[in-house]
Amino acid sequence: MRNVIFCHCQQCRKQSGHYYAATSVEDARLYVTGEEHITWYAASAAAKRGFCRVCGSALFWKREASEVTSIMAGLFDSPTGLKGGYHIFTNEKGDYYTVADGLPCFSYSDD
Repeated sequence: MRNVIFCHCQQCRKQSGHYYAATSVEDARLYVTGEEHITWYAASAAAKRGFCRVCGSALFWKREASEVTSIMAGLFDSPTGLKGGYHIFTNEKGDYYTVADGLPCFSYSDD
């Protein structure tokens, strides 16, 4: 899995109440149990979000026509072995927090 990307875009913040932290994996390597409980929502023309229809937890983000699925980093039990990579859409971050962890920051997505 890739390093964790922290997304501060308005859409992620409004859905989650803060910013998203997600890793990703190629679809061919992704195995999900309980797939019948996942619902996908077309968040935009370019991407969709997967969530649990039982408890409402946000699970996935997927760009249309991509063979990679982003997975919310908080879903994994510790230790995860995951590391922070960088922040995206920092120009849209909330005014109530600062990004001060020393990771690279971008005002756009470079995915």
